[in-house]
Formats: sequence, structure tokens, C-alpha cells
Amino acid sequence: MGLKELEYVKDAFESNWIAPVGPHIDTFEKELSKISFDYNVAALSSGTASIHLALILLGVQQNDDILCSTFTFSATVNPIKYLNANPIFIDSEKDTWNMCPDLLELAIKKGISRNKKPKAIIVVHLYGMPAKINKIISIANTYNIPVIEDAAEALGSKYLDKPLGTFGEFGVYSFNGNKIITTSGGGALISSDKIMIDKSKYLATQARDDKPYYEHSNIGYNYRLSNICAAIGLGQLAMLNQRIEQKRRINSFYKSRLSSISEISFLSEEKNSFSNFWLTTILLDHATINREKLRLHLDKNNIESRPLWKPMHLQPIFKDCKSYLNGVSEDLFERGLCIPSGTNMKKEELDRVSQTIKESM
Repeated sequence: MGLKELEYVKDAFESNWIAPVGPHIDTFEKELSKISFDYNVAALSSGTASIHLALILLGVQQNDDILCSTFTFSATVNPIKYLNANPIFIDSEKDTWNMCPDLLELAIKKGISRNKKPKAIIVVHLYGMPAKINKIISIANTYNIPVIEDAAEALGSKYLDKPLGTFGEFGVYSFNGNKIITTSGGGALISSDKIMIDKSKYLATQARDDKPYYEHSNIGYNYRLSNICAAIGLGQLAMLNQRIEQKRRINSFYKSRLSSISEISFLSEEKNSFSNFWLTTILLDHATINREKLRLHLDKNNIESRPLWKPMHLQPIFKDCKSYLNGVSEDLFERGLCIPSGTNMKKEELDRVSQTIKESM
């Protein structure tokens, strides 16, 4: 956190805008739009809420099939179940660790053959790394299936110099406390379709009709971001480019220190991709380095690390869902580790993490 955040929050208090409405929300949405291809923006309480509203706006109903990345956090998938729809998991490809286009098309064809065309696709840009989004959008367009981009971890990342979140019908950002910028808790739904974003704001404020009294013709939700959180977000947005530079420097630092170790590899950008490197991750040669042994060695030295996401098709709550698998995400989970990547880390801390990893080799 910097000083700008406090200035905006102080202004919100002094002007008495403490509710989920106010000038800082409007300004926050405008500033987000500037870095999101001038897309329309709804500032919401979380990225999860954003996915939920996107699915509602696409008309998703009970028993509809939704194709979704399996290699992700459960917040990507839970909104599908909120609507009693069916998540169908698509495994990863090896280059970006994101949704495999070949398996995606196979799943679409299988659904159509059963007279049950998927209602939507949710693709995740994992760890800030752009998915093979052009291929995925091309496939989706061929079969006329809308795409929701979960760019919760990828604010500031680009493909062909175009911001992630602006390729599909909807894009989703998260400003949770662990993201590249934060509003403490919060998210945003973005779209080129202003009518849809206006409707999302209506649904996010308990679907209150435009009357001088409280009247409701639809079920709504309490999903709007507060003016105080938006004030924090304004200060954070001013630092976004600096945060991205810091994250990329951290990633480069680890690569310079650890790439000489043949048993360790890193996720790298493909041609035309630009990643914010939200987290730096390493992949271990499982034959010589045990992921869990390294994690515990780091933990013993007071260094927190975490395995990569456990795929959704392996989660107890989703074990009965249909999946199209190739083994990539399970292999990544078994061999991958997220290592400390906080933008407040000093060089000596990065050195200590690197040295501790080397000691375990």
C-alpha cells in the first residue's frame, strides 16, 4: 500500500461516501476502462460475483453445460454450480498451462453430438500467463459459444498487445488481497456491450427497479463494490505498471539464479504474449526432486511456498463432473511450486529463497 490510497480513502470519509455507491466507484470504473480497451466496467464485490453475473447475463440455467478450465481455483467453477449448471472440465496444454484448444473443440463436438451444445466457455489466464486465446476464441466463434475470460490473476497481461479480458463476451478481474493490485476485496466485470454491463449493475444492486419506491421485478444480489474499497483501488491502479515491473523483475531474478539447475524449469511467455507474472512458479523434475520435500525444506526455513492449483476434476466436490483430460494439469500439480513473489520483497530475501532452494538439490 502507498500514500495515494490513504488520500482517496480520507476524501471518501470527508465527503461521507461510505456506501456501495459514490464518486470513487465511478472514477475507479473509468480508470479501469482506460487500461481495458475502453471496455465498459462494473466494479463488484469479488471476481466470483463477476463470473456469476456473467453466467446469468448469458442466460445460463439449470442443467446447462459450461466448459471450464480444470487447472484453476474453485472460485472459477463455483458460480456454475450456483446456477445448478454442469461444469465440464478441460485440461491444460503444456506451453501456457491453460485450457487446451484441442480438448476444448473435442468437448464441444461431443456435446453437439449429444444434442447438448455447451452454453458458455470459461477460460482462465493462470498465474497471469495468457492462454492460447486466439485459438480458443476462433473455436468458440466457429460453434457460436460465448467466452468468459477469467483474468482474475492477469490484470495488465496482454496478448498481441491487447489486454486479457477483452477477447471474449465478458472479462473478469479480481482485486482480492493477494492480487497484483487490491481493493482489499473486490472484482470487476468488463464487456464491450454497455447494455450488458448496465444490466450487471442493476442485478448487483438487488435488481431494484427504476421507481421512487422499492420495487423488484427480478432476483438481484448485493454485489456492488463499496466506495471505500474503490478509493483504495484508485490508489492501487496508479501503481499497476510499477507492480507489473516488480513482478517481472522478481521472475527474472529467480530465473537468473535457478535456471542453471537442470531439474528446475520455469513457465515462459509465448510469442505475442506479455505476462504480469503475478506469481513465479517452478516445475521440478519429479524423478530427482520431490515437490513436497522441497516445500517442507522451505517451510523449515520459514519460507512459504505452495503447490500449483489442484485441478478441479480432482476436487472432492467436483469429482463426478465430466472432464476431458490429457494428464497435463495433474502432472503440473504433482511437480509445480509457487515461490515467494511479493512486490515488497527485498533482494536479500530473494537471494535467501534462491539459496535455500539450491541447498535442497
